[in-house]
Parts: sequence; C-alpha cells; structure tokens
Amino acid sequence: MLTSICGINWGDEGKGRMVDLLSEEYDVVCRYQGGNNAGHTVINDRGEFILNLLPSGILREDVVNVMGPGMVIDIRHLVCEMFKLIEKGVRITPENLKISDRAIITMPYHVRQDCLEEGRLADKKFGSTRRGIAYVYADKYMKKAFRMGELKALRKGAPKEDFAAFQQKIHDIVEWKNLTIADGYKAPAVEEEDVFNYLKNFGEILDPFVCDTSVFINEAVKQGKKVMFEAQLGALRDIDFGIYPYTSSSSTIAAYAPIGAGVPNLKLTNSIGIMKAYSSCVGEGPFTCEYFGEPAERLRQAGGEYGAATGRPRRVGPFDVVASRYGIRCQGADEIALTKLDVLDGYEEIEICTAYELNGEIIHEFPFPDQLDKCKPVFETVKGWNTDLSACRKAEDLPKEALDYIRLLEKLCDCKIKYVSVGAKREQYIVME
Repeated sequence: MLTSICGINWGDEGKGRMVDLLSEEYDVVCRYQGGNNAGHTVINDRGEFILNLLPSGILREDVVNVMGPGMVIDIRHLVCEMFKLIEKGVRITPENLKISDRAIITMPYHVRQDCLEEGRLADKKFGSTRRGIAYVYADKYMKKAFRMGELKALRKGAPKEDFAAFQQKIHDIVEWKNLTIADGYKAPAVEEEDVFNYLKNFGEILDPFVCDTSVFINEAVKQGKKVMFEAQLGALRDIDFGIYPYTSSSSTIAAYAPIGAGVPNLKLTNSIGIMKAYSSCVGEGPFTCEYFGEPAERLRQAGGEYGAATGRPRRVGPFDVVASRYGIRCQGADEIALTKLDVLDGYEEIEICTAYELNGEIIHEFPFPDQLDKCKPVFETVKGWNTDLSACRKAEDLPKEALDYIRLLEKLCDCKIKYVSVGAKREQYIVME
C-alpha cells in the first residue's frame, strides 16, 4: 500500500498529527517536498513535538523515515532538530532515518537572500517564512545547488580528485552567488571558507544517514511493506495549482509524491486529504472567507492558530467549500481526515462559506488566482452543538448537530470523511463508519 497524506487547503491542516496517528499501520514514512518551512505539531504521551524537516513517523519506534530527493534540507536546522528529539528520548539512527543523496541542501546564503528580498519588497512582500525555500529551489532548477550525496567528497579518505572538484564547485557557486548578494543587494559577500566549513561540519554528522533512498523504498515495496508519503503545506500553496505567486516553491500535490520520494515508477494506492473543520491561512495572499475583528480573534484563540514554524498568527475564517472542493480535486483525495472539530465546541451557530460572489455573479468553482481578490464570500449558517467533544471516540458519541455538520461538509465537498479529530492528543479521534 502506498498512501499520500496531503493538505486540502492553505497548509496547517494538521497533517503531522494525522501522519503520527496513521503511521502505526505503516512501515515507511517519507517526506517528499519542501523544507524547514513546514511546521508539523504532534502531541503524544511523550509530550509536544514540532517537526520542521523530519517526517512525522520519526516518533514511532518501528517506522523507517525517509527524506526524499524532492526536499530541500537545511542541514544545520536538521541537526538541531535531531538533537532536540534525541534529548527527549526519540531514537534516531541510520536504521530509522534515511536521507536521499539527491536531496538539495539549503545554504545560509539562501536564507539571507530570502530576508533581503522580503525587506526590499516591504509592504509588497510575499509573506515568506524567511527560510530560503524559494531561493534554494531556484538554484536547484538553475543547476547551481549542492546535493546531499556530494558531501561524501568531504569524508576522510575521499579521493583527492573528488575533494578538488567539490572545492572548485564551491568557488564557482560563491562567485556566482555574490553577483546577487554583494553586487546586487550590496550586502556582505558570501565567503568560500564559510560555505566549506558549513558543509563539512554538518555534513560529517549527517553522512551516515545519506543513501540512495530510491533503492530502499523500491525494495520495501517489493517486500510488501506499507509506505506513507507526507506532504508539506496544502493544495492552495502548490506552485502550479495554488494561489500563485503566494505559494510555496514546490509541488504539494499527492500525484507528485512518488516523484519527490524518488520512486516515479510506483503508483499511489490512495490519497488521504487533511482539512480543518474551519479555515486557516498563514502568510500573504487572497483568503476569500477570512474573518476579521472579534470573530477572527475568537476563532484564532480557540484553535491556537499560530504558525508552528514561524509563530505568526494565522488568518482564520469559516469552512470554505469552494476552496476545499478544489483542493480535494487537486489532491485526488479518496477520503478525508477532518481535524480540529472540537475548536467549534463553543459555537451556538456556525457559518460555512458555500460559494463566492464575483462581479455580481455567484460562483461555485475556485477561480483563477488573479480573480480571488474580487471575490466575496457567501455564507450560510447551521446550528452548532455548543458542547465538549473531546471525550468522543465513536460517531454515535457525537451530538446530532456535530454529526450533521460532518455529513453536510461531506456532501458539499463530495468526498467521504473517514477520520475526525476532536483534540490534539493522539487518541482523540473518531473513525467514521
């Protein structure tokens, strides 16, 4: 079985929580795109964990975790994240963590570029996480990036010609990069020695984990192992299908999972889409159903809506049927996990954005991104349940109004809702039969 866990909306839907929950049934969990701009929060019996780079399956002892070639890896951040988990008692060894030799390395100068450009743009900024993601992906496609497998040239005993070739590559890339940083932004130049030391120091720590993950995953599938692919962000942040240019710089779509995982020869068995019982959005860009003022603050506080990677307050609003139906189609979702239903516990009435108004016309299909700023939300109101759902473990435990809300979203989005979370802890969920 090959399953993709993917976001339906703007990201921050609770994918990490669902990967942690469902990974009990899987042998391998693979992150296939993005970098440390992800913020996957997992709460279990050992405490709260925020994962930026590591797959969420790392918190299960018997799961092998893979960081695929579609990822961009800030090696300093990864080392720090690994050490923090190890200090909390999480086992991380080359047996349960494998890093693709083809994955691209996010460099400190990528982060500098990100910050310099956001600063230059001022109030026109894209709302970047300032972690260098756009710039490392740009360098990847310009063929001017370092890959994890190249770090073997810095090992003790590596062939001299490999070491010399890698030093030359550092020189060439630094020379090219300074055309932008030093000559363009007039910022302090990138130094070759700093780049070399950065790659060598963190590369030595990570070297035992680097391998050809394509071979590993293919062999696992041949042995009948179950593989889960974990995405970062959601369909509306996808570089091709999202609210461009306010998107990530990689493909967050489930269909990309086998490619980003390094196994383009394999086909997904199913796609599980994750969406919240309401809407949230980190960063800039159009967000048609957005609440403002007191309604926004109430929902934000109830849901603890602050970015796990950045700490930024998330923009919030009611459930958006138009955006969610589009996201489900983009992700090819076979079933849905609905998260944070419990956040709506205190509401007597609950609004749903069922359509958009564009130039005086009611539309039900998600429009071209340039039209979104002209769209106005069309709200409908349903009865809330105004009671605590946190102890519910079966569908029949839910009050009628909560069950009606789930079934209504299922009907409006035309996709089966199989899982419902009613709290942040691992055991606080319901399987809908």
